[in-house]
Amino acid sequence: MPSSDFTPTDHDVLMRRIADELIDGYDEEIELELEDRVVGADGTLQHDESGMPRRAYFEALFRLQGELVKLQDWVQHTGQKVVILFEGRDAAGKGGVIKRITQRLNPRVARVAALPAPNDRERTQWYFQRYVSHLPAAGEMVLFDRSWYNRAGVEKVMGFCTDDELEEFFRSVPEFEKMLVRSGIRLIKYWFSITDEEQHLRFLGRIHDPLKQWKLSPMDLESRRRWEDYTKAKEAMLERTHIPEAPWWVVQAVDKKKARLNCITHLLGQMPYREVAHPPIALPERERHDDYFRQPVPASMIVPEVY
Repeated sequence: MPSSDFTPTDHDVLMRRIADELIDGYDEEIELELEDRVVGADGTLQHDESGMPRRAYFEALFRLQGELVKLQDWVQHTGQKVVILFEGRDAAGKGGVIKRITQRLNPRVARVAALPAPNDRERTQWYFQRYVSHLPAAGEMVLFDRSWYNRAGVEKVMGFCTDDELEEFFRSVPEFEKMLVRSGIRLIKYWFSITDEEQHLRFLGRIHDPLKQWKLSPMDLESRRRWEDYTKAKEAMLERTHIPEAPWWVVQAVDKKKARLNCITHLLGQMPYREVAHPPIALPERERHDDYFRQPVPASMIVPEVY
């Protein structure tokens, strides 16, 4: 039913305004897709036309995001505790899928943990200590954009940990994750896999795109040079930390759009979620008082309407 602020003849106008608002929300997704520019052979920025048709991609993504909202409701309603780890090489697409998962979710329920390098104090702590503080309470989902597996990847390759520290990590992490699972946390681990050629292409895209250059760090450039060292580290990590209680799942991520859809579909399949029934929402009538007067805003406070 239309709000009492509108006459019956204004109902169609109201519905159009609501539809426009929904479309504007979907435009946010299109803005994100504009990030998926690639560098052509001539060094110019182009849009990736090699993947699935845009319409089919968006239809699938919006449907899956609707299911993610149902998952979020179920997690909150049933008091689930969910941890999802996203690992992979630099430019593998971890951040892109995290954006699409969380885009339409309540940040109080689904939050992202992307920890910086440890400070001097944190380096003296138990290795897992700074990650523990980000674990979920009941009714929460935490998505780790990189995780405690930094020790088996960048720290190992770049020499930021000793061989003894790495070996202790491999001894401890299965027990740590088993403890999390026994405590009631649902732990899901994804590795995003790309080829040497694809990483090279994506790094070129960041170099040539001024909106993405901030993503490149000296560590990223060094990781490019040490591709083979990272491969050996990844293989050892997967072999020694793939346990029944918390197995690794490898996402083929050369095609970004397919990787996102496949990862979200798989994630939904890992949870026995169901749609939570909600009571109908009724918009309350606005109270009106004869002595109410809306004060005008001084012109000096108004943001100039440049557009």
